[in-house]
Amino acid sequence: MASNTVNMDALEARYGSTHRKDRWWVEPLLTGSGLFLFVVYSTVSAMLLGGGTAESPILAYESGPYLSPFFEPLIHPGWLPIWVSPALFILWAPLGFRTTCYYYRRTYYRAYFLSPPGCAVREPASSYSGESTFPLIIQNLHRWFMYVALVFVPILFYGAVKSFWLDGEFGVGIGSVILTLNAGFLTMYTIGCHSLRHWVAGGLNHFSKSRYRRVRYWLWEIFTVANEKHRRWAWISLTWVGLSDLYVRLVANGAITDFNTWSNF
Repeated sequence: MASNTVNMDALEARYGSTHRKDRWWVEPLLTGSGLFLFVVYSTVSAMLLGGGTAESPILAYESGPYLSPFFEPLIHPGWLPIWVSPALFILWAPLGFRTTCYYYRRTYYRAYFLSPPGCAVREPASSYSGESTFPLIIQNLHRWFMYVALVFVPILFYGAVKSFWLDGEFGVGIGSVILTLNAGFLTMYTIGCHSLRHWVAGGLNHFSKSRYRRVRYWLWEIFTVANEKHRRWAWISLTWVGLSDLYVRLVANGAITDFNTWSNF
């Protein structure tokens, strides 16, 4: 009996030890790989500005009425050096919002920091300080990034609307549909944010005590529906924004043809 107790204590003290019988390591492996691929792609894509000449440049992130969501809205002041990507003015906001997102924190804590690698699986750290010390205390900025993300929602829809117009002519192209869906998916991910849901209804014991109870309850119900599938919207929106950028780039570089109703595009 004593020998079995010693063996069990030794097992539970070893990193990765668990009584689970399932393949608990599959989820952090897949999610960690997915995040890594997106970070690599988005970083490279944001730096690819195009080619051509100074008089006739080829903007790899823009084609006709289509603009890559990585660059929406396009901020390109005249003093900006040609080698500096306009995406730097944009990507800090969605990057901060997703990096501090409660779901993504769970994902990369498990996949990259093994903290913990899975439920009921021993982690390598011998102590836990939470997110109260640097650099993890920066995660508390999530609500502020949420405010910025809410500003980007109508901006993305504005870009989607623009994708239906070319030289004053209304039309529909595959790119128009892709960019519109991108705005929709990112909206569902944003309004499913835990902080946003708490913002509209947090601090209330009863909705009836709020001056704007009907509006707040209505918003809370909508955000709750999105919040219940927050993980799903997180991955759908992440994947789709990458595919949207890729599609615009392929069209801009002539690798594929965009099927549309315009006569001059």
